[in-house]
Amino acid sequence: MTDHPPSKRADAARNRQRILEAARIAFAATGAETSMAEIARRSGVGPATLYRNFATRHALLEALLVDEVDEVCAAAATVEGDSPGDRLTTWLRRFFQYVTTKRPVVLGLLEHTNTTDPVFQTRGRMLAAGQPLLSAAQDAQQIAGDLDLDQILDLVVAIAKIPGTPEYRQPILDAALAGLHRRGT
Repeated sequence: MTDHPPSKRADAARNRQRILEAARIAFAATGAETSMAEIARRSGVGPATLYRNFATRHALLEALLVDEVDEVCAAAATVEGDSPGDRLTTWLRRFFQYVTTKRPVVLGLLEHTNTTDPVFQTRGRMLAAGQPLLSAAQDAQQIAGDLDLDQILDLVVAIAKIPGTPEYRQPILDAALAGLHRRGT
């Protein structure tokens, strides 16, 4: 006998992924108050399938947050670019995308979850994932060494919180990321 549970059938795994994608889009469009029935409709699964995968709205919101954090952390190991500085910048853009899309999910979770819950302990994972990218870029003298990753992530988060459209925030992010590159050496 094995310690690992049997893997989900392929169709069950696809259903779970469809639900997560539909929920991510729905929550981004209409907020965390989107009904579970609407999420089932958008994902093309029945309510029973939705509730079999996520018994509560809270469970769905948690899964969305964990899934997105996993994707951002994994992207740090596979990000492409012509140089270490380009790879860091590409990953920071992915982190920015995460920050701008997670707000409805986090707000929905905060209604029923203490912020000390481990589901909110994502910062350490992000720092661990991104630090090798920053170190490589700084070692290659492509990124200024006067900021650490915690400060850089705070900068990206601050830009993501600026009111306005994505088109308004994009040039601000571009300018900030350009400012990370070594200056005058």
